[in-house]
Amino acid sequence: MVAVDISQLGRADSAGIYALLGALTTGAEKRFDREDLRRLAEIVHPALEAAPTAVRADHGITAFFERLGRAVVAEGIEVYRALAFAGQLILALIRTALRPRRLRLTPLVAVMEEAGLDGIPITVIMTFFIGAVVALVGVNILVEFGVSVFTVQMVGVAILREFGVVIAAILLAGRSASAFAAQIGAMRMNQEINAMQVMGVDLFDALVVPRVLAALLMMPLMTFCADIGGIVGGLLVSWLTLDISPVFFINRTLESVEIRHFWIGMSKAPFLAVVIAATGCRQGFMVEGDTGSLGRRVTAAVVQSVFLIIMFDAIFAMIFTELDL
Repeated sequence: MVAVDISQLGRADSAGIYALLGALTTGAEKRFDREDLRRLAEIVHPALEAAPTAVRADHGITAFFERLGRAVVAEGIEVYRALAFAGQLILALIRTALRPRRLRLTPLVAVMEEAGLDGIPITVIMTFFIGAVVALVGVNILVEFGVSVFTVQMVGVAILREFGVVIAAILLAGRSASAFAAQIGAMRMNQEINAMQVMGVDLFDALVVPRVLAALLMMPLMTFCADIGGIVGGLLVSWLTLDISPVFFINRTLESVEIRHFWIGMSKAPFLAVVIAATGCRQGFMVEGDTGSLGRRVTAAVVQSVFLIIMFDAIFAMIFTELDL
């Protein structure tokens, strides 16, 4: 017979009584002299006799389709919310166009400087190296066929039509989409968003429209600077490897690369700017009350922006191909 001395035991809660009863062997006499402990034991004792709940195995074909279905439903809800946010943004932009006084110029100019002007140097440097890489690839391939002079045309078309706008958009997503999500998310954590709603401030007019318009205005400028950086990179590599003079490179580019490639690249810039800014702002509004949520939404803003850039660039490529442009 096992006896447990609890005469020195002070206060005990249900967890303590549960642990004490569980430690006693089955069939042992469980008797408490104190009234409070006896009542707790009567309450806790049925839990010891309850049969353990069977844990369903999380594997097999059923579990796979269950996870797949949950993922599809979650993605569907995400798409629906994104479309709803896009609709609200379009209405806010229309209201601002009809009544320009609603536009807040101070945050607009501040975001233009932060998102656009401060990002131009890194954009030019990035596309400079992209242009150099495209020229090196052209040199390695076209020299074998004796048509190395077409490296100039290859660099011009690749930079003006694709790489200039895509690299500028990716850098805008990395710098601005994350910044928009962090700024708005921090305001949610500090309950500034709630305070603005209580005061009757339109969140789209105050937070979203200035950021979207700033990105819309700065993205074409960033794309133009990116085009120049890429062309200069290709020019330098062609000069050093093929002994093509800078004057010949520029003249050849103006003669052989049609201006439509430049306008095709520039035509994508405004659309991608709106997508990037809207994604960053939307993720900021989805931040909950903890720093972990803020980090996840900032990361999601960058990942979704880059994904949408690549997806819409592919859609634009198919459209321009069908239009024979």
